[in-house]
Amino acid sequence: MSDLLLLLAVFAATFAVGVLLIVRIPPRLHTPLMSMTNAVSGITVLGALLVFAAETDRLAAALAAAAIVAGAFNLVGGFAVTDRMLRFFQKRGERHG
Repeated sequence: MSDLLLLLAVFAATFAVGVLLIVRIPPRLHTPLMSMTNAVSGITVLGALLVFAAETDRLAAALAAAAIVAGAFNLVGGFAVTDRMLRFFQKRGERHG
């Protein structure tokens, strides 16, 4: 149980620091930073998959499932927004990738 409290404290601290940092970023930098956070979301998904590889209780499995869903949603959304942003810099008829 103390491990869970430690993890919740780390989550709360990183959430607070993340909010403080994001609020101070100019709006025109949000999209490039979103594409950079795709790597962080990928790491979150991998970490949650590792939780499923070990024997855990139901709470840990539920939190890991929530992490996979949230991380995958952020990962796909980040790539979609980045793709849309890249289309603004193309000439008509030109395709990237």
